[in-house]
Amino acid sequence: MSIASIALPRIFRIGGGASNELPEVLASLGLSRPLVVTDGWLVGSGRVAELTGRLAAAGIVARVFADTVPDPTVASVDAGVAFLLEGDHDCVVGFGGGSPLDSAKAIALLGKFGGAMADYKAPHVQDAPGLPVIAIPTTAGTGSEATRFTIITDEATDEKMLCPGLAYLPIAALVDYELTFTKPVRLTADTGIDSLTHAIEAYVSKRANPFSDGMALLAMRAIAPNLRRVCADPMDAAAREAMMLGATQAGIAFSNSSVALVHGMSRPIGAHFHVPHGLSNAMLLPAVTAWSAPAALTRYGDCARAMGVADEAEGDQSAVARLLGELAALNRELEVPGPAAWGIDAARWEALVPTMCAQAAASGSPANNPRVPDAEEMAMLYAQVWAGQV
Repeated sequence: MSIASIALPRIFRIGGGASNELPEVLASLGLSRPLVVTDGWLVGSGRVAELTGRLAAAGIVARVFADTVPDPTVASVDAGVAFLLEGDHDCVVGFGGGSPLDSAKAIALLGKFGGAMADYKAPHVQDAPGLPVIAIPTTAGTGSEATRFTIITDEATDEKMLCPGLAYLPIAALVDYELTFTKPVRLTADTGIDSLTHAIEAYVSKRANPFSDGMALLAMRAIAPNLRRVCADPMDAAAREAMMLGATQAGIAFSNSSVALVHGMSRPIGAHFHVPHGLSNAMLLPAVTAWSAPAALTRYGDCARAMGVADEAEGDQSAVARLLGELAALNRELEVPGPAAWGIDAARWEALVPTMCAQAAASGSPANNPRVPDAEEMAMLYAQVWAGQV
């Protein structure tokens, strides 16, 4: 068997209130001049003031860059780099959902090495580290706090650039489920399906290994029974905790394996139509899973069993049928809109399908899928998703 390359943040703090330990974690790493990268909503909610106030009480003065945008762009990252270089910082604290965390990773890299973000997109792999990144996620979804990737949109080409390498792996992750209580149901649903997608794709990926398998199965066991619960009752602490842990485990799984076709096809939808990443994954997951499953029945059957939708003794064919039924039911019950219902123009979608297929293939993710599509097959899947067919 080939050797698996495993990489993790040096420090994890996991549990309710873990974010309060930021001053102690910075001190343990010998860091004292952080730039906090976040968004306007977290500033407005008072969360950022709480964080910086705790730092100030420990004698740490932090500057705050709050102009990140959903699906971070080259322009928003460049603005963050300029802000970073105006100060004297020895680390970057990413505080927020996937967009602030991905922005923090990119800012920390470009702040040290310079250049344009496009210089670092796949197939380039950037292992030499920029400034240390400490990640504090506020959503249970992207797993970015534990991954060696960032994704930045090039506004000039409407391409979501996948940038891989150890440079993007946070040195520390503070995983505090109490930060997720205030998240709206739509965000909770979309980020939850995103983390479920991470776990499934990591497990069926051609680059899966025993370490990533264990994390992926743990993530599915945590997420599947709690996703509906947390949407029905946002204050369900046990469900919030399980979803947050599952999202981090799923992030660890795909960072040490890979994502596959769902993510490859999802990024162009986000880039061209500004659909939130978790939502575009949710739109694709049932159809792509149905198309891919015949090439990896046992693996997808394992997913169904880990999610609790198939019995341990059930055969693979039956288990996969139950998995497909569950994914379709999740989308129905969590009111995941299709592309048309979300407001995408049919003619523009159709016109961009060839570009989306090319960008998906160029990202490399589809090549990790159990069944690797050509451009025609990807176009067929985009058509199915548009029509709402599985």
